[in-house]
Amino acid sequence: MPDRTELPHASSGADDAVRPGPSRRPVEAVLFDFHGTLAQVEEPLAWVLAAAAACGAELDRIRATSLADRLLTAGRAGGPLPARVPPRLAELWADRDLYPHAHRGAYTGLAETVDTGIDGFADALYERVLVPEGWVPYPDTAPVLGALRSAGVKVAVVSNIGFDLRPLFAAWDLDALVDAYALSYEVGRCKPDPGIFLRACGMLGVDPERTLMVGDTPADAGAVAAGCGVLVLPCADAGRPNGLGAVLDLAGAG
Repeated sequence: MPDRTELPHASSGADDAVRPGPSRRPVEAVLFDFHGTLAQVEEPLAWVLAAAAACGAELDRIRATSLADRLLTAGRAGGPLPARVPPRLAELWADRDLYPHAHRGAYTGLAETVDTGIDGFADALYERVLVPEGWVPYPDTAPVLGALRSAGVKVAVVSNIGFDLRPLFAAWDLDALVDAYALSYEVGRCKPDPGIFLRACGMLGVDPERTLMVGDTPADAGAVAAGCGVLVLPCADAGRPNGLGAVLDLAGAG
């Protein structure tokens, strides 16, 4: 962050000096949300076609598009949220970001509310969220993480999620640019609970007041209660820059 300087004070001596005012604490670490901030899920049509192929089924574009629309309404891992959660899935849904079995059970259960006529389709759809091919890192992700690394700024990924993100970052050759992962199912806390942000700061060994949280939802802004600075960016479609470059200016790594 840029330093603040006070206006010079009048002095009784002949040698007036401009003395800098108190500096704002520099950013020593940046916490990043995952979905909608560093990466986006694959386009819905590609998602449905890939899952169908894994089940040995071929879908024409019209049927695949219709299924994608219905499945998105039902609720997809990585968004959007379901229009309605059936009562039988309510407990799994509430715990989806705390336990891997609940995450899988909630989203496969939602997919099963759509009659697709394809055996194993709900599980195949869910499997896409677990593999690197099911996600698209934003084009600014690698450059921004690389610039922070070069500037000596520590980085953690803080995500409400029910599965391990580390294999994805390794597949994208970004794992060397991330120092820690505070994942809700491992930490036992979900954003906006300040506890998950404090855990991330502890993993990095930094003071929250010297930490910036970057995300795309009000839950990410919960880091304010932990003492962190917050930058909330708009969630962009896959493949489009989403303004991550602003992080470098705030962290003094531009």
